Amino acid sequence: MCSLLLLIGLAMPSILAQDTTSRDIWHLKISGVIGPASGDLLVRTLSDANEKKAHLLVLHLDTPGGLDTSMRNMIQAIIDSPVPVATFVHPKGARAASAGTYLLYASHIAAMAPATNLGAATPVQIGMTPPQPKDPTRKDDKEDSLGEAAQNPMQKKIMNDAAAYIRGLADLHGRNADWAEKAVRDAASLSASAALKEGVIDLMANDLHDLLQQLDGREIKVRDQPYQLMTTQARLYEVTTDWRYDFLSVITNPNVAYILMLAGLYGLLLEFYNPGVGLPGVIGGISLLIALYAFQLLPVSYAGLALIALGVGLMVTEAMSPSFGIFGIGGAVSFAIGSVLLMDTELPAFQIAIPVIAAFTAVTGGLCIFVLAMALRSRRSAVVSGTGMLVGAKALALEDFHELGKVQLHGEIWNAQSASPINAGEQVTILNVKGLLLEVTKDDRPTTGDPQ
Repeated sequence: MCSLLLLIGLAMPSILAQDTTSRDIWHLKISGVIGPASGDLLVRTLSDANEKKAHLLVLHLDTPGGLDTSMRNMIQAIIDSPVPVATFVHPKGARAASAGTYLLYASHIAAMAPATNLGAATPVQIGMTPPQPKDPTRKDDKEDSLGEAAQNPMQKKIMNDAAAYIRGLADLHGRNADWAEKAVRDAASLSASAALKEGVIDLMANDLHDLLQQLDGREIKVRDQPYQLMTTQARLYEVTTDWRYDFLSVITNPNVAYILMLAGLYGLLLEFYNPGVGLPGVIGGISLLIALYAFQLLPVSYAGLALIALGVGLMVTEAMSPSFGIFGIGGAVSFAIGSVLLMDTELPAFQIAIPVIAAFTAVTGGLCIFVLAMALRSRRSAVVSGTGMLVGAKALALEDFHELGKVQLHGEIWNAQSASPINAGEQVTILNVKGLLLEVTKDDRPTTGDPQ
């Protein structure tokens, strides 16, 4: 009896531990460029999986790379997650290039389908020279010294940081750290079969079912603790994208963020020109705030943003006080250069399209030319308003006065001054305007009523 109770007592911790973790396997697909939307999706999915006590998260990956900040957020979430992550490069023909290679190395399980590849993990930054192919006629040590000499200190810092980072990820799960560094420094790539042979990945699988079959019973380490996978009888839960992912995917598109920023600026300017309209100010304010939120998630160059602001300011100045094109042309040039430099990365997926920049520059420049043409036309036109138009006009005396009195002009009552006596009802001619005082003289033609 005592032995039975002892066996039950020893088994209880393992029974309770199994009850606290479900046998649900979560399946998340991420394809395309790694950016703020995909990074946010993975972080939130891991958090939800932890709350639901999921057994495993399978990350279905196919990516050409992406932003460094988004990638690091995803890696940090994977490393800190109590739910293990198996990254699976699938389907056939998919790839885990650049940022995808880092994600594979960071995952608890790294798997690939046949006819897939990984590598080319060299960090890409504006002004950073990509690695050049090796010259077979040179010795390796001489070639390496020449390559290092061609890099400036900032490029060396970026390269060394990326190499150290991926080596640390490789050591975390006992994978090939030397090849990982080669993928960073030399942009090396491997096929799935070669990656398995080199110890870069843990296994190859034809599909998700094959992957789960191979993972069953496998023991891994999660947060430095042993963890045994039991995947054959597990339930599969497909993670679907939600409105937040779709919203972030749209606004973090550099072209959309750029258009939102300009719509916000022009909406606010239109509201300032016509106070009280309301609609342009509301739309402009919302658009500008969304654009600023998107830029906060994207690699934005503040120099480019400052040039855009300067360009808009110069073109607005041209519209307010025409300078015959000096401010307008300078503003258009500043606007175009700032738009090209706005994204601080050379990744094609995070560049603003040149046709979009050209279209907005042309429209803004066209508005400046239109304002300038209207200003030149107005300078050649006769004056139709102002105090100068009052000289020579006819007014009607409202009372008898010798020096100061009241006259009526175009339905308005003015103070008037006359050197000769004037009687009420007489018509007078305006000789000069001094502020709000009219200098008048008696008109020889008698009249009644308000002169037009």
